[in-house]
Amino acid sequence: MNKIDKLIQQLCPEGVEFKELGEVCDFLNGKGHEKHIVQNGKYIVANSKFVSTEGNIKKYSDIQISPIYKNDILMVMSDLPNGRALAKCFLVDKDDAYTLNQRICALSVKDKNAINPKFLYYLLNRNYQLLKYDSGSDQTNLKKDDILKIVIPVPPLPIQQEIVSILDKFTMLEAELEAELEARRAQYNFYCNQLLYFVGKEVEWKMLGEVAQILRGTAITEKETILGEIPVIANSPGPVYFHNVSNRNGETIVIARSGAYSGLVSYWNEPFFLTDAFSIHPDISLLKTKFLFYFLKNEQGKIHNMKKGSGVPHVRAKDFESYIIPIPPMEEQERIVGILDKFDALVNDISVGLPAEIEARRKQYEYYREKLLTFEKYE
Repeated sequence: MNKIDKLIQQLCPEGVEFKELGEVCDFLNGKGHEKHIVQNGKYIVANSKFVSTEGNIKKYSDIQISPIYKNDILMVMSDLPNGRALAKCFLVDKDDAYTLNQRICALSVKDKNAINPKFLYYLLNRNYQLLKYDSGSDQTNLKKDDILKIVIPVPPLPIQQEIVSILDKFTMLEAELEAELEARRAQYNFYCNQLLYFVGKEVEWKMLGEVAQILRGTAITEKETILGEIPVIANSPGPVYFHNVSNRNGETIVIARSGAYSGLVSYWNEPFFLTDAFSIHPDISLLKTKFLFYFLKNEQGKIHNMKKGSGVPHVRAKDFESYIIPIPPMEEQERIVGILDKFDALVNDISVGLPAEIEARRKQYEYYREKLLTFEKYE
């Protein structure tokens, strides 16, 4: 019998009391801050992006329109279909530092002698009772009553504190792994810059159109597709939906043509259907496809800046025909690809290295979170 089982047997052997969230929390709605965003303000604007990224992406304001306080629990109330931000929570860590944006609410524990705010944060974060409002087809907008009417367990405080201690350890371990992964990514970027910098070196330079074929995708609508196994590559980081035919095989470099991701460089080595994007196929007697991909990906910022258009931004295939690229000896290309493939797997491949360990820890955390936060109800 573990410590929590002993505490339950000692403190609530007949089961745990359940209450509606509104009984134990006060609710505050955020307000719009669009007109008050500044570069280096005193207050962090707690908006959807801030909460959904664990506080990593920040905007600032000089005015605290909607104050929030230490131990308040912030929750995202609005998200796109199947989004990952809906009901995402953030536990405020200090006073006089944040101002609450619209479409975010703050929940304040009424009696901290009865409920540990950190326990409630773990309980509410992406709570299944709130995720059920996501239809998968329309934007979800949680209402105040939707949130305050969910039913939560309220075990005795010592049990809450023990659960917080266990989940904190899982969270800390994942944070340490994430920090190590970021260090590896910085190392990877360093080697990319070193290995792919050819200015001043004795290598041949050519326009991309001289050594590669650049092909436009075929227009297609979602109505023209059926569920299948071939990804449709459009203007986003990954497949949008699936089709039952393919127009391309082998190694390919794909560049998104329009929209927010225009200019995004990706690499594919499986069949796919190409739509609002274009693909680049080098002369393999001169260029390894993977080498060209690494070179273009390392210039991603420059390529994004090639976007045109005042409405929907786009990049043009013809602009890439004159893009100047290096042609080092094939042996050197193979050496560079070999090094970068290993680094890429270490920092990006979810099946190996740190990404795999982080994914395993997340699954372990979710498993124990569900186990620890499930109680028999007191009748």
